[in-house]
Amino acid sequence: MVNKIIDNVETVIAGKREAIELVVISLISGGHVLIEDVPGVGKTRLISALAKSVSGSFKRIQFTADVLPSDVTGFSVYNQKSGEFEFKNGAVMSQFVLADEINRTSPKTQAALLEVMEEGQVTVDGVTYQLPRPFMVLATENPIEFMGTFPLPEAQLDRFFMKISIGYPSPESERTVLEMHKEHDPFLDLQPVATAEDIIGIQSQVKKVFVHQSLGDYIVSLVSATRSHPNVQLGASPRASLALYRAAQAKAYIAGRDYVVPDDIQSMIVPVLSHRVMLTQEMRFNNTTVVDILDEIKRSTKVPSGK
Repeated sequence: MVNKIIDNVETVIAGKREAIELVVISLISGGHVLIEDVPGVGKTRLISALAKSVSGSFKRIQFTADVLPSDVTGFSVYNQKSGEFEFKNGAVMSQFVLADEINRTSPKTQAALLEVMEEGQVTVDGVTYQLPRPFMVLATENPIEFMGTFPLPEAQLDRFFMKISIGYPSPESERTVLEMHKEHDPFLDLQPVATAEDIIGIQSQVKKVFVHQSLGDYIVSLVSATRSHPNVQLGASPRASLALYRAAQAKAYIAGRDYVVPDDIQSMIVPVLSHRVMLTQEMRFNNTTVVDILDEIKRSTKVPSGK
């Protein structure tokens, strides 16, 4: 089922199977995804194709500087006929929510997603509304060097299960894209291959994938190393440990195994931890990247043997 979803999305996003797989891993882990990349590489199309592959409800928020928090969460209006306040749904009242160019809106509006992403609910005027399941926020952002953007605060970043980049296609993949679009847009023909109920069931199965205690200790060691590294100003949180644990389970599930191996964990370190670690100013000036530090931590942390 999961590989069917990946294959289906790949029919409209050529040559980017790894990025598609990471997004699907986040989906079956119950997490949210931040896609940071330059314009025009297929961020929005990948997300739209995923939502279309799973026959769930889908809404898109185009974030701009004038978008208000109530546009995201919803608001209450007074009905003169009934004499009562009525709740008007915001854009997040959907199973799949595309927060397009999230860093182009104000921090206040960005913060409207905090409760939504963590608790799966919306509170407006003291009343709490549950969001449909499965629920997933898929956000895109332009690199912070671009003009007119507001960098996401650490508390917001930590609520994203993964941060990924699609990147430019290879020449072969780009030629395939041209051929795919020569006469017709393949996205228009995309059909669902799974239901929301299927995803909920898979999410439950992922949680049952066996993780040996030694591998749990390995995850804790990796995350703890980001907090004590001399070149790191802000290390990964305990939420990151749980995310890495769950991502490894999902990776094993997609591989057809009911147990996690060290490679599952290692392959998830960068997408799960890179946006949660902040380097010291000196390292940033030296052009050292978070990925460099995570690779160093991975090499220096002892890998347990066995399952």
